[in-house]
Formats: sequence, structure tokens, C-alpha cells
Amino acid sequence: MTSRTTPTTASLTDRNPQVAPERLLAERVPPPHFAAESFDTYRPDPAHPSQAAALARLREVAQTVTARRGGLFRRKTAVPAVYLDGGFGVGKTHLLTSLASAVGEDAAYGTFVEWTNLVGALGFRPTVEALSDRRLVCIDEFELDDPGDTVLMSRLLRELTDRGVALAATSNTLPESLGEGRFAADDFLREIQDLSGRFEVLRIDGPDYRQRAVVTDTEPLSDDQVRAATQAVPGATCDDWSTLLTHLSRVHPSRYGALVEGTTLVGLTAAGPVPDQDVALRLVVLVDRLYDRDVPVLLGSAGAGSLFSESMLAGGYRKKYYRALSRLGALVDRGRAEFVRA
Repeated sequence: MTSRTTPTTASLTDRNPQVAPERLLAERVPPPHFAAESFDTYRPDPAHPSQAAALARLREVAQTVTARRGGLFRRKTAVPAVYLDGGFGVGKTHLLTSLASAVGEDAAYGTFVEWTNLVGALGFRPTVEALSDRRLVCIDEFELDDPGDTVLMSRLLRELTDRGVALAATSNTLPESLGEGRFAADDFLREIQDLSGRFEVLRIDGPDYRQRAVVTDTEPLSDDQVRAATQAVPGATCDDWSTLLTHLSRVHPSRYGALVEGTTLVGLTAAGPVPDQDVALRLVVLVDRLYDRDVPVLLGSAGAGSLFSESMLAGGYRKKYYRALSRLGALVDRGRAEFVRA
């Protein structure tokens, strides 16, 4: 009699990727999720004229950046620096990646976390030198979470603009309000005002397009459904929620992209509320890396909306958490549509 074994599914907790600093720099390009996007694929909502206005202004910035010559002449001319402010899901990242793509190989692109991680891996001076030959540096999800980041980014952006490098950033927070509710921002008012004064702010209004385009099914999956679905998909992973959250504390956030590299579907069983702020912020970074790579997700036992507590959603990091819920909700909806039988 032949025994039948149950197929095993790969686990993210078995992975501990090592990423060379050179790779961190080479990966500073728009993420795969936006690889095919451009100014032409952005569809402004007629009900919110600020979207069309931002699109037109960024087209002008792209022309200015690509027309500027290098060397001493570049340093003496005005350096564009634009800051896209708006809620989550209004297309800010779409516009930022479109700007980077329009500038081409002379642009460097990364999230705020990725830039601070790069400085930590390379060192401050090598990072400045590596970016000084670029025409444009793009910073997605610009936020100041602690005093160290505030001083670091103020100095980095100052040195880059002094060398003639144009800047573009996105955020859910106006530049003069960065850091509020997270640390003693008043103690670093000079750095924050220096950052704020460098940017031309472009406000982008509108609803969250992910919620507009996708109707989220709030009926949670069972853990057995998640396990069965991931077992049937080559390249899928399946992990216990709490075990994965613990594993994330052992992997530097700069390596979360490598952690999920090559994964076709992420299944998580026994999902539930995150226990504290540190865990929640690591989860935000993981969700961003999954979203960047278009990796669908299946959650067992809980819907995406119950992961962050009411106090978290009312605190200083609330905009990060709402963005994560918006992105995770889109990934979960895609996972259910593609991999779960009705």
C-alpha cells in the first residue's frame, strides 16, 4: 500500500536573506508594480482638479531636469524640488514613478525607509557621492519617525541640492508637519523647516482609488483554505501570522524585499491584531515590499481591517497604517480572486 504525503509549502520564516550594499544602490529604481506606468497612464479624476494640475507640473519638472546640463552649470541653476502631498491611494506614487521613468537612468528612486537604510549600509559620504551624478532623487513615503532620521535627511537633501540634484518626494503629511505625534519635533524645528523650505508643495486630493476600484470581501478565510490554496500554487509561501511577525524582528527592513523575492503568493494563518507599535511598523514595510512586487496575499482567521488597534489608527503613525491597510486590502482581494475557489 502506497502512503501519500501532504505537500509542504515554503515558508518566509525559513529565509534570512543577505543583501550586499551594492545591491541596495542598484535597486534604487521604480518598483515592478509601477514598471509599466507613465504620465500617460495616469488618469486624473475630473472631480479633483489638483490631480491634473500635479500631472502638468510634473511633466514640466521632467523637462526641466532632463534639459539641465551637468557640472558647475548645473549647480548654479535653480534645482527643482517638488513634494506631493495627499492622502493614501490618490496616485502619488504613480506620479512619482512616472517622473523617475521620464528622467530615465539619471533618476534614483526609493522609499524613505530604503534611503535611510542605504545610508546605514554605505555610510553617509559614500551615499552622497554615489547620488551626486544623478539628475533626480525620488523619495516615496517621506516621513520623519525619529530625531536621527530628521537630522540625517536634512543633511542628505541639503548636500544633494547643493550639488545640483533635483528632488521629488511623496507623503501623507505636509512638510512643516513632519514628525508631529512621533517625537519632540519642536526640538528639531530648524531641520524640519530646512526640509520644508526646499520643496514646492503640490497638493493632490481625491479618494483612495484602491477602494474605488476594488470591492473588498470582508468574509475572512479559514486557515485550512489558506493552506490548501498555497499548497496548490508553485512559488507560494505559508506562515503562521505570529511566527512571521517574530521573524521580521530578526531581519532588517532593508532586506524585506529580498525576503519576498520570487514569491508568487503569501499565505498567512491565524492572522490577528499586531501586539505593539514596533511590530506594526515592521509589518507596514513588509506590506509595502509585497505591494511593490505585486505579490497577492491570503489572510486566514481575520480580515485586513482588524490588524491595527484603534489607538494605533488614532496615533502619530496612523497614516502609515491606513496606507498599509489600503495596500494590503488590494493584495488580499487579488489573492482571493485568483487563488480561492468560490
